[in-house]
Amino acid sequence: MEDTFTPEVQERLGYYVYRLIDPRNGETFYVGKGKGNRVFAHARAALASDAGEDEENLKYRTIREITGAGLEVITVIHRHGLKDEATAYEVEAALIDAYPGLTNVQDGHNSDFGVMHSREVIRLYGAQTAELDAFEGCLIIKLNPKTLDANNGNVYKTVRYAWKLKTSLVEKNTAPYVFAVVNGIIRSVFSVERWILVPEEGDKLAFDGTENAELTKQFGGLRIPDKYRQKARANPVAYIKKG
Repeated sequence: MEDTFTPEVQERLGYYVYRLIDPRNGETFYVGKGKGNRVFAHARAALASDAGEDEENLKYRTIREITGAGLEVITVIHRHGLKDEATAYEVEAALIDAYPGLTNVQDGHNSDFGVMHSREVIRLYGAQTAELDAFEGCLIIKLNPKTLDANNGNVYKTVRYAWKLKTSLVEKNTAPYVFAVVNGIIRSVFSVERWILVPEEGDKLAFDGTENAELTKQFGGLRIPDKYRQKARANPVAYIKKG
């Protein structure tokens, strides 16, 4: 099995997007982007890993099952010679949307610009933009529609847990409102009663609170400002800032 690119090949490849395919069924089980020999790194890591059965290592388990059957992972370079990492992220995100059931733990970057029903596109670009300057320091949290569906559409359950945030929130509670956003549209607004440190999630934060009916009525269905939907923004959490 070819499992390395020569320096000359790497130089010509530039940034690329790849797929890992299971030869047992021909299905793509992972999409990634990178440079150099990144496409081959997963198989090496899988064989060296003693990881358990958590979601993070589903990819590795799949690779070990393939090699255990005496087969090799099929590696396909889907796009190459991409001019920069930002372009590679765009192609990667589009492919992740196109192949359901992947072992990727995270969705592709720029999911705000990802797969939507045509009605959702009309709703997004036809909606008025919310004026949020008065809520400086509060949070916008963009929810993954797949995760929301997995929680039976329960916005509060989906938005409250758990996010990489400033731990000072636990003591100071300086973000009293959370705007829950789906596909760029504000779905609900929650009043935060307290922030909680969640050590088992890598010291991420969660909150207890209740839906603020008045603010949800005022802002529900409005589009968040474009500065919170920039393509370079991969983090689903944003602090509201004036201007």
